[in-house]
Amino acid sequence: MERRDKINYYLDIADTVSKRSTCLRRIYGAIIVKNDEIVSTGYVGAPRGRKNCSDMGSCIREQLNIPRGQRYELCRSVHAEANAIISAARHEMLGATLYLCGRNLPNMEYVQNPCCCSMCKRMVINAGIEKVIVRITDTEYRIFDVQSEWVDVDASLEIEGGY
Repeated sequence: MERRDKINYYLDIADTVSKRSTCLRRIYGAIIVKNDEIVSTGYVGAPRGRKNCSDMGSCIREQLNIPRGQRYELCRSVHAEANAIISAARHEMLGATLYLCGRNLPNMEYVQNPCCCSMCKRMVINAGIEKVIVRITDTEYRIFDVQSEWVDVDASLEIEGGY
């Protein structure tokens, strides 16, 4: 058996974390890794103590037919990246890498053109995370350099993406 490369290893873990998601549209999992150690994990779900869409059996954004990347203020969930950032101390995230994996429901296919939404990009920047790696297929991924692609180019924060 061929040994899995390290990036796909961490993306596999993010994919497993995504299976705790409670969103009815897309499931995402995120892990933050620094010095080859997992600092924190996060998945999509309502804030603690509030009902999840999966518990309610409905999604307001789905009901209103809102396209991906729009009207996040209507969503009751916290994104995977945000949950991972919330669960870590900033000193642990400085220079770290965030691994992100998303799948569409109900077919479980990988999300096309995956990327953090503009809100999560801002959180990633403030957390001091250096790179974001997103899964495209079982073996392919895209690496975003936070400084050069999101900080130095402000317009990139407005590119559609996310959930």
